[in-house]
Amino acid sequence: MKQDKYTEKLTYKISAMEQLNAAAWSMVIDCPNVAAKAEPGQFVNLLPDGAFTLRRPISICEINKEKGTLRIIFEVRGKGTKALSELRAGDTVNMLAPLGHGFSLPDKSAHAILIGGGIGTPPMLPLAQYFGSNAVVISGFRNKDSVILQEEYAAAGARTILCTDDGSAGRAGLVTLPLEEEITANKPDLICACGPIPMLKAAAAIASVYEIPCQVSLEERMGCGIGACLVCACRTKDANGDEQYTHVCKNGPVFKAEEVIW
Repeated sequence: MKQDKYTEKLTYKISAMEQLNAAAWSMVIDCPNVAAKAEPGQFVNLLPDGAFTLRRPISICEINKEKGTLRIIFEVRGKGTKALSELRAGDTVNMLAPLGHGFSLPDKSAHAILIGGGIGTPPMLPLAQYFGSNAVVISGFRNKDSVILQEEYAAAGARTILCTDDGSAGRAGLVTLPLEEEITANKPDLICACGPIPMLKAAAAIASVYEIPCQVSLEERMGCGIGACLVCACRTKDANGDEQYTHVCKNGPVFKAEEVIW
């Protein structure tokens, strides 16, 4: 197979595989050459074994440059992710990585609020590990059975606020209320968010009102993952306010919130 410019090889060994809840799986991939280049906010593109032609894009959850590993967390939502969930430690996976444009981070001393919704919570872990005690992580889930990564956020030194739609764990309701409370108590230098579009739109609006820089990681269906197929086009605007179409896989998945046309 022809070498891809994004990585030195395509097949990597899985060093750990764990089911987190009924739908979510954690996979640790041994990939020193990729881990050395990976940045928070980037993603990997995995090709499941079998009769699959399209890869599955999955956000990077953890980067361990010392061990040379990446951790990803994904939910089983179709045949492709089901096939990925059936892999085990010792198996190999076909992967293009690291892909996309990640977060642009200030100094670690900056105060950051990190917001994750559902399967949008994993990309926030590398940021929590970067900012440590200077970070507040606000996570939103449907219910207690879908909650993930709270212990990892705390281990990074971040203060955590958990919200669930039904109130079965943490606070009942959306992440936007604690976000405004935190801003009022201690205005952050940066807000980063990943999750459903309505959540991102609301967080971006709040950040704009309080004049806080905000970066959002968008979730879109992708084909190639490298900007060739043009499937993941999204509407954005440039510095002059002119509308344009950019691509989540290549220009993102992380954008400045003010660039996105919601």
